[in-house]
Amino acid sequence: MGIKFGTDGWRAVISEDFTFDNVKKAAQAIADYINNDGRAIKVRDDKAVVGYDTRFLSGKYAELVSCVLASNGIKTILADRPTPTPSVSFTIKDRGLIGGVMITASHNPAAYNGIKFKAYYGGSAGPDITARFESYLGKNPARYLPLGELKSKGAIEIENIVPPHIAFIKRYADIKLLKRARLKVLVDSMYGTGGDYIAQILKGGRCKIDTIHNENNPGFGGINPEPIMPNLKELADKVRKYKYDIGIATDGDADRLGIALPNGKLLTGHKVMTLLFLHLLEDRKMRGGVVQTLCGTFLIDKICKKYGLKTYETQVGFKYICDLMLKEDILIGGEETGGVAFKNSIPERDGILSGLLILEMMAARKKKIMAILKSIDKEYGTYEYRRLDVKYPDDKKQKLMELLKTDPPEDILGKKVIGVRTADGYKFICEDSSWLMMRLSGTEPILRIYSEASSEKRALAILKFGKDLAYKI
Repeated sequence: MGIKFGTDGWRAVISEDFTFDNVKKAAQAIADYINNDGRAIKVRDDKAVVGYDTRFLSGKYAELVSCVLASNGIKTILADRPTPTPSVSFTIKDRGLIGGVMITASHNPAAYNGIKFKAYYGGSAGPDITARFESYLGKNPARYLPLGELKSKGAIEIENIVPPHIAFIKRYADIKLLKRARLKVLVDSMYGTGGDYIAQILKGGRCKIDTIHNENNPGFGGINPEPIMPNLKELADKVRKYKYDIGIATDGDADRLGIALPNGKLLTGHKVMTLLFLHLLEDRKMRGGVVQTLCGTFLIDKICKKYGLKTYETQVGFKYICDLMLKEDILIGGEETGGVAFKNSIPERDGILSGLLILEMMAARKKKIMAILKSIDKEYGTYEYRRLDVKYPDDKKQKLMELLKTDPPEDILGKKVIGVRTADGYKFICEDSSWLMMRLSGTEPILRIYSEASSEKRALAILKFGKDLAYKI
C-alpha cells in the first residue's frame, strides 16, 4: 500500500507502511509542494509549523518532518510537546504561516499514525493540494540534515504553540459566564492531546471539573481514541454514577467532541452540532449559513428553514467544509463525527472550544442539558441517527457501488425512496424523511452505513437493511 491522502490526510499502520522512510518521502513531497506551488501564495511569514499527538513515535516523526522541511529551505516551528490539531491550525492562521503538518491518526486505533497537512488559511488541505503532494512523491530523494545542525542554523525553532490557541479560546468563549456557573463536569481526554486544558481554562471558577485519561498512553488504554461507544463507556458510567451535569470527551488529537449525558447515554455528533448551532443562533444572536456533509441531519435543515438561513451540503471530509467556510458566510460547519468549526474562529474542528461552548449554552440558558434537548425535540421533532462500520472485502466494494447505482432500492422497510444523492457514496431519502446512506471509508478498509429516522428502532432497522443489502453480493 502506497502513500495516499484520503478524506483527512494519510494514515497507515506504524512499521508497516508508516515507516521512517515513508514519512521522509511524504515530507519531501510536502516540501516540494511548498517550494514549487506554495511560494506563490502571499503570507506574512513563510515558515511552516509541525505538531504531533500522543501516539507511539509521533514526536520522532514530527522531528523527521521538520528536518526534511528545514533541509529544503523551509524554516520550521516544531512543537515541543503533544499538541491539539486545532493549535497547529490556529498557529498557521494567527501568524500567517505558509502551512503546517500534524502527525496524528486522529481517532484511528493505536497501531496507526498519520500526517495531516494544514494549508496557509489554517484548515485542511483540499483535494487539489493533496493531489499535488502525491504528484511529487518519489520525484526527489528526501533531503535531511540532523536536528541539532538545523537548530544551530536557526532553520528549526522548538516552541510550545498551545498557549496562544488557549488564549484565543478564552476570548471566544464567555469565560466569565462559565466561571460563574455551578456545573459539575467530567472530561475524558482519551489519552490524547486534549490533556487537562478544559480544567485549566475554567480553573478558579465555580465549575467543578474532573478529568480522566489525561495522562500520556500511546496505547490509549486499549481503546480507540474516538469519542463514541464503547470507547466512552467509562465516562458515561461515571457521569451517571457520580451525578455529573455532563461529560465531555475530546478525541486523540482534540479536534472532535463527544458528549455523555447524565443518564449514561451519548449524544450523536448530529445532536452535538445542533446544540452548538442553536447556541450561536439563539443565545449569541449570530447569523450565517450552515454546512454539513452528505450524512448530515435533517434536523439542522429544519432549524435553518425556520430562521431563513442558507444550507450547504458537501462530501464527507472536513476539507470540503473548510473550503466552503473560506468562500461563504458560514456560521457553523460540522460533520456527524463531532467535528465542528465556528464563524470568527479557524476553519477547522476544535474539540476544546466545542466543549466549552456546550457548557456556555447550559450556563446562558440556566438549564440542564436534558431539559435543553427535550425542548429541541418538542419544537422540531425527534431525529435519531445511527451509524454502523463493517469490514468489507475489497473485491466486493466496486460491485456494491455499481449495484446501488444500477439497481437502487425502491423502498426501505415500506417507505418509498423519493430521492437519491450520489456526491459521496449513495444516500437514499424516504418519503417520511428517514434515510439510508452507504459509502466506502476514505481512511480505513471498511464500509460505512448511516441512517436517520424518527425513532431509534427504525434507525437501527434501516442500518440492518443496509447491511443485508451489502452482503447479498
